[in-house]
Amino acid sequence: MCGKIDCYIDAFAKLRTDKNRNRWTEATTFRAPHKPLLLLSILDLVAQGRITRNFIEPAFELAETFAGYWQRIMPIGSAGNMAYPFFYMDSEPFWTLVSRPGVRPPAGRTVSSMRRIRELYLGARLDDELFPLLLMEPLREKLRAALVKTYFAPEVRPLLLEQGRINIRADEYGRALLESAEPPPDHGVYEETPETAGRVRDQGFRKAIVQLYEHRCALCGIRMLTLDGHTVVEAAHIVPWRESHDDRPANGLALCRLCHWSFDQGLMGVGKNYEVLISSQVKREPNFPGHMLTLSDRPIFRPGQEKYWPGQGNLERHRQKVLKK
Repeated sequence: MCGKIDCYIDAFAKLRTDKNRNRWTEATTFRAPHKPLLLLSILDLVAQGRITRNFIEPAFELAETFAGYWQRIMPIGSAGNMAYPFFYMDSEPFWTLVSRPGVRPPAGRTVSSMRRIRELYLGARLDDELFPLLLMEPLREKLRAALVKTYFAPEVRPLLLEQGRINIRADEYGRALLESAEPPPDHGVYEETPETAGRVRDQGFRKAIVQLYEHRCALCGIRMLTLDGHTVVEAAHIVPWRESHDDRPANGLALCRLCHWSFDQGLMGVGKNYEVLISSQVKREPNFPGHMLTLSDRPIFRPGQEKYWPGQGNLERHRQKVLKK
């Protein structure tokens, strides 16, 4: 293709998409939104400095960003599979799939799972002329505008543009949490609504904590990632945000949903030597705690660097005010 931005704006506005009015609604202009959402996700990761060379890997971070866009605008309960656009984008003139060495993808077959995508392909390359344009913010935003305007209804467009801002600013916020001992600046500086600022903070805190714990629950140690961008752990505040306004790693733990609920309910805690504490109520009540009792007194899983460990001051507050005796 040509190296002019107008050429690629035109290509982005003419993506080959499924046009089935029985399957897709007016919100996505009666077309499948997979390809536009994948391209929006790539634009975000380029803006964040997460993609720095002309090679798009089918990595967890890309799948997670794609899933975030999908959940923002699509009906609750619908599933967005990034394997479809990653594979079918090969029909577009600016996208080339790169097979794994020694692997020959089966001709004429659809690849419909991220597991299969990763088995067959190392990733994809964009046009050599296109990628440098993505690195320039004004041109990147022109491409974003073309995608949003072409494939989504007017009432959906603000949500997508907001989600793009949230993705980029949450990444900035998460990095600031990891780089500074002081709380990052209030997101009022971004002149966003309180709701948007809250989304930025929540997403940035989550990214930082989950990254530090490498998607592993600090209390039980479970680590599970799905290929479509989901993780079993959540980012939990030790002292709730409403009380502390503190998103620093010293006030965070990565916890699976069961451990998160148990921690918040005071059924689990962390001791002075970073060991798992189990409330005596778990034993006294007619519960079936299963593996929970086997965790008692085991060391918690912590980040590699001590400066990111949960603060004992925060843990002591939890032991005194939340953990049930």
